[in-house]
Amino acid sequence: MNLSNMLVGSDLAQKKSEIKKIFFYRICGTGMGACACLAKEAGFEVAGADISFSPPMSTYLDSMNIDLKNLNELTKEDIADYDLIIVGNSVPRNSEYAKFVEECGVKFTSFPSFLGEFLLKEKEVIGLAGTHGKTTTTYFITQMLEALGEDTGYFVGGIINGRAPSRFGKSKYFVIESDEYDSAYFQKISKFRLYELNHMILTSLEFDHADIFNNIEDIKDEFSAVIPGLEGEIVANDAYKAIYELKDSYIQSSWSLYGDDSEFGPKDVQVENGQTKFKVKLENRDYEFQTNIIGHHNILNITACIILLFKNGFDVSSLQHSVQSLGMVKRRQEERGLYKGRLVIDDFAHHPKAIDLTIDAIRVKYPNKKIMTIFEPISATARSAIFQIEFARTLGKSDSVIIAANPLKTTVSESENLNTALLVEHLKSDGHYAAEAKDLTVLQAEIDKAVEDHDILLILSNRTCLGLWESQFVKDLK
Repeated sequence: MNLSNMLVGSDLAQKKSEIKKIFFYRICGTGMGACACLAKEAGFEVAGADISFSPPMSTYLDSMNIDLKNLNELTKEDIADYDLIIVGNSVPRNSEYAKFVEECGVKFTSFPSFLGEFLLKEKEVIGLAGTHGKTTTTYFITQMLEALGEDTGYFVGGIINGRAPSRFGKSKYFVIESDEYDSAYFQKISKFRLYELNHMILTSLEFDHADIFNNIEDIKDEFSAVIPGLEGEIVANDAYKAIYELKDSYIQSSWSLYGDDSEFGPKDVQVENGQTKFKVKLENRDYEFQTNIIGHHNILNITACIILLFKNGFDVSSLQHSVQSLGMVKRRQEERGLYKGRLVIDDFAHHPKAIDLTIDAIRVKYPNKKIMTIFEPISATARSAIFQIEFARTLGKSDSVIIAANPLKTTVSESENLNTALLVEHLKSDGHYAAEAKDLTVLQAEIDKAVEDHDILLILSNRTCLGLWESQFVKDLK
């Protein structure tokens, strides 16, 4: 590697006054796209390139009038007059794309480094971290702060209807999705370590991202690097052993635990007529809250936001008002329409726990409805055999299952690929209808064959589900 033009830490901060034009290399990732929008709002001239341009991010970047180029047609002359290249973490080490960046003669960094050094040091930053629920919870607390009268800044790694995925804002608060995935091929530390965090909500903590972490201890090490420096509050879910271990290691930090086994709640959770009522203990008194959001994992995450904001001085009555009407990020239990009269729900879930929680939430919202789940195991961890048994268990909560078996091999070292045929057989042996589809044509045929016997089609994928979301299927939704 040739890292002579790399800028991180104080070297990057010293160049701040010189940087006016920024080029985003692999701009269509959710984090990179949100960062590009934030940079443009901050007054930088922004352009970018990628290999493919898929909605919804590509559509949003186009609406923001950000110039987009094909990465495979990019020349060194195209970016020679830029002051800085921000490199997405999807660029592999020792690839031709990395070599291009290193040899083009322009200074480069990662987007977490850019955010931390250029934009976040002047803010009071609330980081939303954990294995599950980061994107949704980031959007929840953003909306709550807005309802509380704050012109808050935010950075959400997803598309939100009617608004940008990021905004700088005039409030002292800045809310940021803080994931544990690494920052770039040249900066192999978790993104949240670079975000200048003051407070943290930790929704969950279990093993994931097996392509970069060997075990849960590796992930805990990333949190250990940032927790001692947090000056504010840490609000954490008490359902996870790894969270207790972190708390015991850093008892000097200001911790507040919440969850099903916590005295602080949520408690007495009731769902009726599309509304959820629940109680949260604040200063030794139980207060009732009501929200339009359904799903126990969502109520847990809203509870964490309530506790953190209460700790930051917001009063109970205002907090009660702030949760009454909240929106969801796209692809999180998103109702996309009707296919042959059956409701289609799109969700990003790809970890067994997330799938478990999502199916439970759909069951609560639509009791006694038959659910057909279409699942594409596409992340590096999901494509591995690590969760072979867990996927069978959690998908078995559906009435029937179709596995959209993408042919990509896992990049997790020392792991076999997920055996999708065995997964189907396991589900069948438990009495479920189950099928495997290895291409879009077969997937569409399997859906058409089984759809009339179900009430809900729940599609779980963090990509396109073998191209289903880019096919005629979408046009056929009513």
